[in-house]
Amino acid sequence: MAEPVGTAASGALQDRGTRRPALSPSRAGDFKQCPLLYRFRAVDRLPETPTRAQVRGTVVHSVLERLFGLPIEQRDPERARALLAPAWAELQEQQPELAELFDGPDDPELARWLESATALLESYFEMEDPRRLEPEACELRVETELDSGVLLRGFIDRVDVAPTGEIRLVDYKTGAAPREIGEAKAMFQMKFYALVLWRTRGEIPRQLLLMYLASKQRLAYAPDETELRRFERTLEAIWQAILRAGKTGDFRPNPSRLCDYCDHKPLCPAFGGTPPPYPGWPEPDPGEESVLDRTD
Repeated sequence: MAEPVGTAASGALQDRGTRRPALSPSRAGDFKQCPLLYRFRAVDRLPETPTRAQVRGTVVHSVLERLFGLPIEQRDPERARALLAPAWAELQEQQPELAELFDGPDDPELARWLESATALLESYFEMEDPRRLEPEACELRVETELDSGVLLRGFIDRVDVAPTGEIRLVDYKTGAAPREIGEAKAMFQMKFYALVLWRTRGEIPRQLLLMYLASKQRLAYAPDETELRRFERTLEAIWQAILRAGKTGDFRPNPSRLCDYCDHKPLCPAFGGTPPPYPGWPEPDPGEESVLDRTD
């Protein structure tokens, strides 16, 4: 697999020792959705119970990353299926609590879950042939500092670079193609990556591609400089709002229909709950996102 190249511009930041607080697409999206949700995740760092769908997405992402690490001739559906069980086993080693999602290895629900993951991989092969691609990077960690001082950080599923130099950013989604809210969230994430890569390399990606494996749909978008500059100002405004809330602890809830899916609803004042005492602005890094954050 190619060496990650998106972090080159941020080497000096890494050399300073303790990393400064950063903004990731997931955490920026949290604050937009609900400032209190941002606090619970980035400041309080309250645990959340991942769903089977989230974990399945993580495993499928891992398989696709491993697949592109193989020689071209080995990137076939049979090999992808063979990579599924090892990817699941490795994830359980890293996060033993995930084993509690099922009642042991003989749980019929586990077998059905693995079958559903296999179906997503088969859908991927119907959407494109990985033997015709040689990505520059998979699971690329990118980081850059804007002129305003805002530090951006994230992970890109895949970076393709054409022989003529055009860049395409690819993101796999293991859910169905979303309704309007979900699509806006996904494209927010992709614009974030496009901005970071532009500021890192000086080149705007030609295409942002979302691949919805469950529905076998592709959503492609071509950003331009005017739009990314406007998006940059949006991120700067979000970060300034986060800093203001961080100083006072005033992260207000923003109730919506998404609250029904929030693990922290019992602690939310909008529903009669009481948040834990505010611990103060976190150190060293409230902007990190997990793999589960990036699997939808």
